[in-house]
Amino acid sequence: MNIRASLRQGALAAAVDVGIIILGLTGLVGSVLVKWLKLPSPAVGAWIVLVAIAWWTGSAVARRAERATWRQALVAGLLAGLMHGLLVALFTWGVGSLVASGSKVRQWLAQITPEAMELLTLGRQPLTGALILGGALALVTWAVCMLKWVSAQRAWGERLRGGWRQTTDRLAVPSATRAVGQNRYARLGLLAAGLVVLFAAPLLLGQYGNYTLGTVGIYIILGLGLNIVVGLAGILNLGYGAFFAIGAYTVALLTAPEPHGIQMNFWLALPIGVILSVVFGVLLCIPVLRTRGDYLAIVTLGFGEIVRILAKSDVLTSFTGGPKGVRDIGGPLLLGRSLQNEFHFMYIIIIGILLAALVSHRLQQSRVGRAWMAMREDEDVAQGMGVHTLKYKILAFAIGAGFAGLGGAIFASRNRFVGPEDFTLMVSINVLCLVIIGGMGSIPGVVLGALVLKGLPEMLRELDDYRFLAFGMLLIVMMLLRPEGLWPSARTRKAQEQQEEQAVPPREPLSGEAAGG
Repeated sequence: MNIRASLRQGALAAAVDVGIIILGLTGLVGSVLVKWLKLPSPAVGAWIVLVAIAWWTGSAVARRAERATWRQALVAGLLAGLMHGLLVALFTWGVGSLVASGSKVRQWLAQITPEAMELLTLGRQPLTGALILGGALALVTWAVCMLKWVSAQRAWGERLRGGWRQTTDRLAVPSATRAVGQNRYARLGLLAAGLVVLFAAPLLLGQYGNYTLGTVGIYIILGLGLNIVVGLAGILNLGYGAFFAIGAYTVALLTAPEPHGIQMNFWLALPIGVILSVVFGVLLCIPVLRTRGDYLAIVTLGFGEIVRILAKSDVLTSFTGGPKGVRDIGGPLLLGRSLQNEFHFMYIIIIGILLAALVSHRLQQSRVGRAWMAMREDEDVAQGMGVHTLKYKILAFAIGAGFAGLGGAIFASRNRFVGPEDFTLMVSINVLCLVIIGGMGSIPGVVLGALVLKGLPEMLRELDDYRFLAFGMLLIVMMLLRPEGLWPSARTRKAQEQQEEQAVPPREPLSGEAAGG
């Protein structure tokens, strides 16, 4: 048993708790949980956050002590819990005493208010509340460590895990589900039912719901395009927002009354925007065909910024509208009827998603998809095996840019306005994040990632000020706990399972088992 490691784990958990308190996330999350879970008080929500950190700490200590004796595991959990609880209690007592005495703590720590400290101390005196909080965190850390250690041992854990696995297998994959998965007509029936639900959803949602899901849908289209470039071909593109801008500006300039007065039909401008995005994707790719890795990422980043700066510059104001953008963009017409509200655009976005998903799926299952995946794993080996890497790079860039142009065209027509600030670097970062978090190379993962990164912030607008912090924390957590993504591709899942099977060391028998044997 490593005593220093246990103490360090407890200190790390305390540092995380203190950071959360200083940032004011305990009160914020507490108010959100009260609204969503109907909790009796924000204090309960604030404590849930801190107890979750204690749970994670106990689990981490238990993993380190899996091969230790029960006495060593008990001491490890106790040390980590005491360190965790003691440091948080000292901080709560010290800061709470300063706040209670009327000190101007908010000059340095803006989120430390009397109300915030009452959530932590449950309205009690600073010392009493700090002792209760520290003791609770220490107890949870120790208890979780011991429970996890017991379940990990062969004598108990194998029975528990075996019974749980059998139960979940029966619940998760019953015979009827397996039969449906093997029956082609049943799969087609489920697909048809899913399409009916998908196309009926806009009828049930209000204007705000359609707008929110429409934004998510546009990012799904963008994510499916970048998933081809990054997830399948393994090409890191940090300037993906440039192709989004090209598609949007093309439709805007062709359909708006100003600055050119062309006022083309949307359905004619849409393919032109997609084609121009593809052309620029190829033009970008040709000069950097032999560039790889970080250098290629820097080149694409520069291209994205060039497009945004040109759209914003005064030199091109007469052509692109400059900083003021393009207004009164034309919308789609169907049988002479204008389709300008969120309800109609939801169907256009759904059709765009289905088209992009179908193309992505067919490409992924084809020879082209296998060539991309070979390039992603090792470009030199793929080239040695006869894969024309330059050709497939151009193809990946072109198709990804086309999807971005499609999303940009729909975005411009739906908003009826585009400007340079709609296409900042954060657009590219957002799309890349949703691909990584959802699972690279996975079409359902892109959908799930877009719902998490673009849908949840709209539903939880209280967290808007912490969006960048949430991005960073979510990426760190995902890379540590689930690097393959929320919904990894089948190939990634299989590779992960093989690695886990190879990495599991042989367990040493417990003393009781050795004696019994």
